Amino acid sequence: MTEMSARIQRLDPEPHPAATLPVRHAAETLRLMSYNIQTGIETRQYHHYLTRSWKHVLPHAARQDNLDRIAGTICDYDIVGLQEVDAGSFRSGFVNQVHYLAGQGAFPYCHFQTNRRIGRLARHSNGLLSRFRPLEMREHKLPGMIPGRGALVVRFGGPQADLSVVLLHLALSRRARMNQMDFVAELIQDLPHAVVMGDFNCHSRAPELERLLHRTRLMEPLHHLHTYPSWRPQKNIDHILVSDELEVRSAAVLDCPLSDHLPITMEIALPADVELVA
Repeated sequence: MTEMSARIQRLDPEPHPAATLPVRHAAETLRLMSYNIQTGIETRQYHHYLTRSWKHVLPHAARQDNLDRIAGTICDYDIVGLQEVDAGSFRSGFVNQVHYLAGQGAFPYCHFQTNRRIGRLARHSNGLLSRFRPLEMREHKLPGMIPGRGALVVRFGGPQADLSVVLLHLALSRRARMNQMDFVAELIQDLPHAVVMGDFNCHSRAPELERLLHRTRLMEPLHHLHTYPSWRPQKNIDHILVSDELEVRSAAVLDCPLSDHLPITMEIALPADVELVA
C-alpha cells in the first residue's frame, strides 16, 4: 500500500434508514453528486447570512438535524463531493461532518481535506464519500493570494484503465480562479477519464471555465443547472464536468434547500475497460 493510498479511510457504518439501494460490486454507471453544504447551516433568505451568521462560529442543535436531512439526500449516490464541510471543531460540536455523513449514508469510504483551520473554532474542508474503493488519494493546495483553497484528486479503477475524480472549491476572485483553473488543467490534461466537480464560484460561460475546457478534454457544462441561491436558484456556479470519453446519461439539480446551495447530480456511463469495485 502506497503512502497516498494509506490515507484512505475505511468505515463500517450502520446503514442510514433512507439508504435502500443495494451496494453494487462493480459499476457500469456512476451516480455523482456535488454539494456545498455550508457546514450544515440551512439558509432560506439573504438576510439569514446576517441573522444566522453566529451559526458559522457557534454550535447549535439544528445543525445536526440538518445534517441528518442531508444524509437522506446523498445516500442514493455512488460518489459525493462535499464543499464547506467542517472536519471537527468547536462550531460543529467537534463532529467530523465527513465521517458523520459517511456513516449516516452508509458510504464505506470517505476522505476529508482541510484547507483552512482557525484554531479549534473551525476546520474548513472538502470531503469525498464513495461506495467504491479508491486506489489513490492526492491533496493539492490551489494557488491564490489568500490561502485556504484545495483540490482533492481521487483515482478509482484497475490496471486496465482508471477514473480520476477531482473535487474542488474555487476562489471568489476571477484572477485567483484563472490561476486555479490553470493548475487543475495541469493535473488532468493527460487523463482520458476524468470528472471535475465542486463549487467553481463562476457561471458555466465564464472566461476562466472556458479556459479550463480549452486546455483539457472536459466537455462543455450544461448551462441551465442553477444551484444558487437555494431558495431562488439563478446562478449555475456548481458544476460536474466530465471528459469526452465519458457518456452523460442524465444531469439535474435537486430541489432540497438544506444549504445556501442546491446539490447538482449526474449519472454517467463508464467505458468497458474502467472497472470500479466496492
